Amino acid sequence: MLVPVSGQVTGRAEVDNVLSVAQSQHYGGGVWTQRFERGFARFMGARHAVLCNSGSSANLLALSALELPKGSEVITTAVNFPTTVNPILQLGLVPVFVDSDPKTLNVINSEIIEEAMNNKTGAIVLAHTLGNPFDVKWTPTIEDCCDAIGSTINGQMVGRRGIMATASFYPAHHMTMGEGGAVLTDSPKLKKVLESYRDWGRDCWCEPGEDNTCGTRYEGDYDHKYTYSRLGYNLKASDFQAAAGVAQLDRLQGFCERRRSNHAYLRAGLDGLPLEFVEATPGSNPSWFGFAFLTSGRNKLARYLDGKGIGNRPIMGGNLLRQPAYKNVEHRVIGNLDGANKIHEQGLWIGCFPGITQDMMDYVIETMKGYFNG
Repeated sequence: MLVPVSGQVTGRAEVDNVLSVAQSQHYGGGVWTQRFERGFARFMGARHAVLCNSGSSANLLALSALELPKGSEVITTAVNFPTTVNPILQLGLVPVFVDSDPKTLNVINSEIIEEAMNNKTGAIVLAHTLGNPFDVKWTPTIEDCCDAIGSTINGQMVGRRGIMATASFYPAHHMTMGEGGAVLTDSPKLKKVLESYRDWGRDCWCEPGEDNTCGTRYEGDYDHKYTYSRLGYNLKASDFQAAAGVAQLDRLQGFCERRRSNHAYLRAGLDGLPLEFVEATPGSNPSWFGFAFLTSGRNKLARYLDGKGIGNRPIMGGNLLRQPAYKNVEHRVIGNLDGANKIHEQGLWIGCFPGITQDMMDYVIETMKGYFNG
């Protein structure tokens, strides 16, 4: 039996919506993009959602929108995915790495963040790792929710405590549009800045296909629709992506509930094995991205599971400072990274996404019990 670690769950509604875009002959961001942005913002409890072409781009847009001076410091965890950390370096900022707790996979404690902050601190960028929320206590935080759509902490949806939040719609994630991402914010000003950076850095706020919304298009030095006030990018998504996303929004609550129930089933079935299970943060209700645990024989177990057709992955990029790309980057480290190193060496996760059946989970449980019981 093959048990994927992740995968998309789609149906006829996605096909019908995408065909509708194809027949409309309007492929750029338009009515479907606006529908998706409104619907996703509503689900997450935010005022605005800005759609872009990937979750990685969403992280780049969010940090760009803060317009921090070069050399400013950005606090993050050493256990991370590269696209949470890369924008810090790409924008000429300095990452300040703190440790992670192997029990939750998130930042080890709030005191370490306080210790890391100084007059150079421009932002804090933290991920809700594998869907397990952390409690945001600091205003200049960008919450990376790419693994955590639908997760709550203290009764509140993730993404609501920081200045901005990001999401990903890659096929492995909670919902998909093939590729796609979004930045969430309550600030109308930040929304405009995000859209500017997304759309080449232009100053104009007209929607695609619209002209002269401001009524002053030709009153300045140049055509305002083609005035560029920032060094931006082209990170737009198409209406094809948004149309698939609109159909996925109707399934999203069910996806989150299925992830929780699958996680609980695996946890009960694997209980008693010599595994250090990752536990939910106190006061949280995770919409789990995967079923994670630590084991001293991680690589041996991973090879065994792979040979049995059971997909598995390490925890993110592990301790990124042990990855080749980050060995010579300018950075600071606060305290030790003992937790990050343990996660790097022992962390593993298997799938609990909505496409996994009970037969698949029973096979996983039986296989892992067979491995540990000889």
